[in-house]
Amino acid sequence: MVLLAGLAILVGAVIQGAVGFGVGLVAAPVVGLLDPTLMPGSVLVCGFLYPLMSLAAEHRHIDPRVGWVFVGRLAGTAPGVVVVALLSPEQLAVGIGVMVLVAVGLTLHTFTVPVNRGSLVGAGFLSAVGATAVSIGGPPLGIIYQRASPPVLRSTMALVFAVGALLSIAGLTLGGQMTSRELLVGLSFFPFLGLGFLLSVPLRRRLRGSGFRYGVLAAVSASALALLVRPLF
Repeated sequence: MVLLAGLAILVGAVIQGAVGFGVGLVAAPVVGLLDPTLMPGSVLVCGFLYPLMSLAAEHRHIDPRVGWVFVGRLAGTAPGVVVVALLSPEQLAVGIGVMVLVAVGLTLHTFTVPVNRGSLVGAGFLSAVGATAVSIGGPPLGIIYQRASPPVLRSTMALVFAVGALLSIAGLTLGGQMTSRELLVGLSFFPFLGLGFLLSVPLRRRLRGSGFRYGVLAAVSASALALLVRPLF
């Protein structure tokens, strides 16, 4: 089981190392299918460990305006909880998936999203709602930073993900919902994370300019499609 889940984490790590997010997108469905008792703790551990590698390599490129993203994330956590209470998991998944695909379509053919205080707070807010409701918070940030330089996007999202995962782990631990087994299994995935990070290096060198932007939008779209097909399973 650990090997199969580790392979999924390896693939997700390669994707995240290239475009800034992907570990949770690939790993969560596989781990949940293999052993639901390991969710969400083991994947959250990966979600904390992997960004640390990205930050060690590219921390100098963090967008100094990232604080506004955290303002939005703090503001969006409570609404995310309310949304979870009001809607079914299927409705949440489909609704967020459709909104993300519409946003991708608009940014491809209609307009460019500016990176400013308002858009960063909004992206942080939507990221918090998505992360709280369906465990996928990367797409709003990916859309906002799609035209940023690759190191800026990867390092900024790494900081947001690391802090978010740490807070989630702390909350689950305090609530008695984080087991030692989840923690140990999550730590056992570290070799797969490290290998994925190394394998992503040559891919990062190839994904530049428009190629990087389309890679980010492809990952965002994959997140949305995963949400849309989730109710089928």
